[in-house]
Amino acid sequence: LHELAMVPFNIVSPQRNGPLMGIVQDSLCGIYKICRRDVFLTKDQVMNIMMWVPDWDGVIPPPAILKPRPRWTGKQIISMTLPPGLNLLRVDKDKAPLSEKFSPLADGGLLVHGGQLMYGMFSKKTVGASGGGIIHTIYNEYGPEVAVSFFNGAQRVVNYWLLHNGFSIGIGDTIPDRKTIERIEVAVRNGKAEVEQIVASATENTLEPLPGMNIRETFESKVSRALNNAREEAGSETEKSLKDLNNAIQMARSGSKGSTINISQMTAIVGQQSVEGKRIPFGFKYRTLPHFTKDDYSPESRGFVENSYL
Repeated sequence: LHELAMVPFNIVSPQRNGPLMGIVQDSLCGIYKICRRDVFLTKDQVMNIMMWVPDWDGVIPPPAILKPRPRWTGKQIISMTLPPGLNLLRVDKDKAPLSEKFSPLADGGLLVHGGQLMYGMFSKKTVGASGGGIIHTIYNEYGPEVAVSFFNGAQRVVNYWLLHNGFSIGIGDTIPDRKTIERIEVAVRNGKAEVEQIVASATENTLEPLPGMNIRETFESKVSRALNNAREEAGSETEKSLKDLNNAIQMARSGSKGSTINISQMTAIVGQQSVEGKRIPFGFKYRTLPHFTKDDYSPESRGFVENSYL
């Protein structure tokens, strides 16, 4: 019973060979922000934060910047909560080129050497409930008690810093600039024009069925692909336009809340709505809603939302 009920022994599950617990929400967003390359702290701030470091030995690390005034980086502060001697190298598994995955200047990847965060950002992949991350490594190398100490120390330090640094999200974070709006409109227009061509070829009996599909299934498949491509293109244009300092983007990239799809729907276009994996079916006689004409197969009629949530 002692083994089963003790929380430290249940941080990592033998069933899934990975952590069941991780840093979430406010603390996760804060730990991502404090690891940014442009976060610097004064001596007063560092002295106050040291109070929250678990088992602090009374030694303040030397500042990263000496002149004109001493400044400590956020990475140095969060490294105080890591156990000494911890080593970890992680590479992002996304489709980015190799030069970006190992890029200290762009904080690509993650390197912890001798208990010091050298480059990279702590996010859901590294301090969340994910295998091979910081929590998993600390648990395996140092044991459950040290893992609990990291949980407590990191969150106390980050929450204190975030309380004084501040974080909020507003409508201004989801409004794209004029050029981006124009590119979004072009993407939607191109998608709708492609759908019109598909509808025309279907009505003229010139639509070739895809392998293993009849004409109707081919029509729906091609229309869905065209509209999904329009939404993805609009979403990628939005993501390019929003800078890394954008609060909504920071929440999505840290993994604390939301995703890039949520942001693109708030900013650019909601896109195609689906029921059971298909476009909205005709509920009335040959139409989805009373104000559409009969046999209307246009994107709007079948559930394509051109506007954003704003």
